[in-house]
Amino acid sequence: MRLTTIACAVAVAALTLTGCVSKKKYTALNDQYEAMKSQYNEQQMQLTRSQTGNQSLQAMLDDARKQNAELKQAYAALQTSLDHSIAQNAQGNVNISKLVDEINASNKYIKELVAAKSKSDSLNMVLTNNLTRSLSRDELQDVDIKVLKGVVYISLADNMLFRSGSYEVSDRAMQTLSKIAKIIKDYKDYDVLVEGNTDNVPISRTNIRNNWDLSALRASSVVQVLQNDFGVNPSRLSAAGRGEYNPIATNATDAGRERNRRTEIIITPKLDQFLDLIDHAPDTNDNR
Repeated sequence: MRLTTIACAVAVAALTLTGCVSKKKYTALNDQYEAMKSQYNEQQMQLTRSQTGNQSLQAMLDDARKQNAELKQAYAALQTSLDHSIAQNAQGNVNISKLVDEINASNKYIKELVAAKSKSDSLNMVLTNNLTRSLSRDELQDVDIKVLKGVVYISLADNMLFRSGSYEVSDRAMQTLSKIAKIIKDYKDYDVLVEGNTDNVPISRTNIRNNWDLSALRASSVVQVLQNDFGVNPSRLSAAGRGEYNPIATNATDAGRERNRRTEIIITPKLDQFLDLIDHAPDTNDNR
């Protein structure tokens, strides 16, 4: 009932309004209303888009701030790394410079050693050639000359130098020793070691106890001949006995024992020049 009353009231109001306002004016007002409504809706949509855009801009701003903070941290880390690298590079330059100096010193030392060895090798070759040319064909049958590791070895057969069981130099050997002495005297920078060797057959003489004695006595005899008969400076000479303990052939055969019974004159460059080089070797101790 109440609803009907309200409906009637509305209808009466509408009739009343229609009666009071012209249709033309009503239409204009209605159009104006619709336009304002449309404008309102549009503004509402713009407001919504604006709010959404503000939220997006805020998110972008927050993200940019975060990235900026990360970039600052990365920059600080890079700066620290750069400083460390610069410090290391400075130390590295010092180390490289020191290493170059050590390499140059070592190269100089090596060149000096090579030069000394080359000089020694050249002299040894000339010495050997001179010895070979100075000896006759018959003498070369009893004399063996060779160079091993920069040292000249002159091996003399004992049957040419001494009588069996004796340490007295034979007359036959004096001519050969005179030629060897002349070469030795020409090469004053060389030391001379005379070394006696025997086979393993025991010696039975009252004044010689064993092969050690025999080998040493034979070496001493040759040294004294070089000094006393041919004028070789005794300060360059040494005598040594090896007995039967340095064989170059088997002692089981006559031929082998004959080869082992020998006296060797060993001619070597003076070690002073090499020792001086060693004393002046570059110091490679690392004190860094």
